[in-house]
Amino acid sequence: MNSKISNFDQICSLRRYTLTEGEGGGLDVIDCDNGKLRFLLNVSCALDMMQLYCEGTNLSFISKNGFNACKGPFSRRFEGGMLYTCGLDSVGDRRGFEVHGSLHQTPARVTAMRSDEDGITVEAEVRSSALFGEHLVLKRRFFTPVMGDFVTLKDTLVNAGHTSADYCLLYHVNVGYPLLDEGAKLEINGDCTPRTPWAAENVSLVREVIAPEPGREETCYFWQLHEPRVTVINEGLGRSLTLSYTGDTLPHFIEWQSMASGDYALGLEPATTVLDSGFAYKQLAPAAKVCFGLCWKAK
Repeated sequence: MNSKISNFDQICSLRRYTLTEGEGGGLDVIDCDNGKLRFLLNVSCALDMMQLYCEGTNLSFISKNGFNACKGPFSRRFEGGMLYTCGLDSVGDRRGFEVHGSLHQTPARVTAMRSDEDGITVEAEVRSSALFGEHLVLKRRFFTPVMGDFVTLKDTLVNAGHTSADYCLLYHVNVGYPLLDEGAKLEINGDCTPRTPWAAENVSLVREVIAPEPGREETCYFWQLHEPRVTVINEGLGRSLTLSYTGDTLPHFIEWQSMASGDYALGLEPATTVLDSGFAYKQLAPAAKVCFGLCWKAK
């Protein structure tokens, strides 16, 4: 133990609590603070990351819905958050499925929590199963070192069933104000395909962040990146956020821009598949596993 402190919480803390009021009442939260970065994990919603702060500055988008325990339609409950994991049954808006799938609405089972000289580690499992159907287990592990400038997520998807199972995954990482602001830039290296005619009209802004406009339609782009890494830079704020990920298991990347007033967000979305007519499942054999990784680095 460092002789300058008598309680490790003074420099690195890990706390678990339950929200008590409003739409978020009952949510089970793990609050992680490594002395530089602070992030909140939502046990009630797949252990997804609610918010990420760098030295007190929020980097995440939170929708007008806020963090909630709502089971209603997607548009009424989507909270944004720094990470909203989509899958395993569907991603995008497909007939017969929940928008972006059902995984995020599944509570996690925490299997380990520790804060020590090595850093903060939180581990959990999220299960997707059905009678006469699939039995998939997503094992999640978040880690950040003491006073470190990064957070990692390692996901291991295991087929605990006796037959092959289909799956898909999309990591919906949502950047918001004040990191997201007029004049911020997206550093991204690759080739993009606009999803809609409106996105094609605005392709010149694919790396730009403009001021919010009331009612502005969202744009979406499908990317083939030359390297699995993107960075949002706000020189005026003096902050940046780099997202890197496992390009071998997440070969697709989607950029979502919402420059509308009140819905001001930038989505960075590594995925196993594209959306719309290009959607395709991956398949996992019985007892097989596949690993996915994300890393947030904030300055």
